[in-house]
Amino acid sequence: MKCLKFIGTSLDDLRDFPAEARRAAGFELGFVQRGVEPSDWRSMNEVGAGVREIRIHVLGEWRVLYVAKFTAAVYVLHAFHKKTRKTKWEDIELARKRYRQIGDHS
Repeated sequence: MKCLKFIGTSLDDLRDFPAEARRAAGFELGFVQRGVEPSDWRSMNEVGAGVREIRIHVLGEWRVLYVAKFTAAVYVLHAFHKKTRKTKWEDIELARKRYRQIGDHS
C-alpha cells in the first residue's frame, strides 16, 4: 500500500471539509492507496500527467486532486469546495504548481 503525501496546504484544506465529506474523501484516498480506482473521479490532465480528481457529493461538492503514478506515494495536490460547474482557474493553477513540486519527491 502506498503512503499518502500531502503537498502544500492540501491536508489542512482537507481537514476543513465537513466531517461527512472528509470521511468520504478518506475512504476514496484509501482505495487509491491500494491501487483501486475511486468511485467517482475524472482525469485532470490540464493539471499534469496522471492527475485525477476525486468527486465527493456530500453536503455540497468537494474535490481532491491527486497523482498516484509514482511508486513512492500517492501525492494529494489540492482539496477544495467546488462552488461552480467549472473548476476555477486558481484551483487548477495551484494544483499545477504543487504538481511541479513533487518532481523532487517522486
